[in-house]
Amino acid sequence: MGKIFWTLLGCGAAFSVCAQDISLRHDLDGKALDTLATLVLRFNDGLKGKGRVVLQDARGLENRQVLPHLALLDPDDSMEFFGTRPRFRPLHEVMREGGQKLDAAMFYPQVADAADDASGRIQALPMGLALPVLFTNRSAMRKAGLDPDQPIKTWLDLQKVAGELYDHGEKCPLTTVRFAWIHSENVSMQAGEPLVTKQGSAQQVLANGMVNVKHLALLASWQKSRYFHYSGPGREGNRRFLSGECALLTGESSLYADAKRAGIDFGVTALPHYDDVYAPKPADVLPDGAGLWVLAGHKKPEYKLAASFISFLLRPEVQKEWVQATSYLPMTPGAVTALRDSGIPQQLLDATQKRLSVTRKGSTRPKHGPIRDRLHEFLGEEVHFVWTTGRAAKEALDNTVRRVNAAIAPPAKAAAAGKR
Repeated sequence: MGKIFWTLLGCGAAFSVCAQDISLRHDLDGKALDTLATLVLRFNDGLKGKGRVVLQDARGLENRQVLPHLALLDPDDSMEFFGTRPRFRPLHEVMREGGQKLDAAMFYPQVADAADDASGRIQALPMGLALPVLFTNRSAMRKAGLDPDQPIKTWLDLQKVAGELYDHGEKCPLTTVRFAWIHSENVSMQAGEPLVTKQGSAQQVLANGMVNVKHLALLASWQKSRYFHYSGPGREGNRRFLSGECALLTGESSLYADAKRAGIDFGVTALPHYDDVYAPKPADVLPDGAGLWVLAGHKKPEYKLAASFISFLLRPEVQKEWVQATSYLPMTPGAVTALRDSGIPQQLLDATQKRLSVTRKGSTRPKHGPIRDRLHEFLGEEVHFVWTTGRAAKEALDNTVRRVNAAIAPPAKAAAAGKR
């Protein structure tokens, strides 16, 4: 009895020693931030003073190098968040150590595929995923004499629409966000051309396949014709579409909520595809985006609290609030069930469920880690030369593949190649 008394007294006298605070870094604003803050407050209240999650805005930090416990980000944004590429801990490992359930089977197959490793184990909580789509400014299309309800199914259809917009005075007919994901990974996926293959025990990147070369060359011709305006490798194009500066955007479905709040008359359709490739699969697009990642280098009790918080976020009713506010994809079947009475159109929920339920067997998408990081980094650098110097599409993609495969080559293999 005396031991329990002194333990409780110790926690009361030195609360900061017994309670745990963990930090969560983000770059959210608006409704998404309000919703996350509300959920964090509710979780903290349930802890009854035994710890708390503290939100930390990545944009207002004096020292980004002091790493948080958690970060809601796309790893492509690591340099902006941390000033470096930090080491993350696999989520499945943190959850197991924290006594919390986490299994890939809990998630929709396509959601798990976006967040797992080569062995199928979940690396991060995929709470910020979206699908690639085409956004259209319906007012701009009507002004150009176009029917905003006419489907834009193929990239050739999009070229014709962008041309009409330009001819009727639109200075920026089309822009994009997240170029590597939308215009490399998804174009390959729709055409059935794998981006990653195995050479023995090692993986190799194939981002210079026929459809990728064709697509980049087409975009380069659009840029010269002023149909297409490259805004950057990240999400820079969102602002240009939401402000009305650009009439079309190949972007993330999660922009839907912001577009509604912006008050513009917009439409959302499927990502265009090529219909002149063998057995095209227009619907085979890849969910991707931000995840809640766990940073390495912290203490066991802090990881235990992080695991409890992630279990809280997985609750269907919590996912419902998050999806309604952000337009991110639901992670689990339970979340879609919870969303059935939310006012979201049933056909949209049915289509989402159908796409996310597709098996991930035989998936060739690049997994989060060195391959994907290098592919996105080097592709961004090489396509920059396509826009600024007129570098040929094939040369840019050949350079990307050569650089990525050299960077990910096993050390022994690289050393042997150097001796020859």
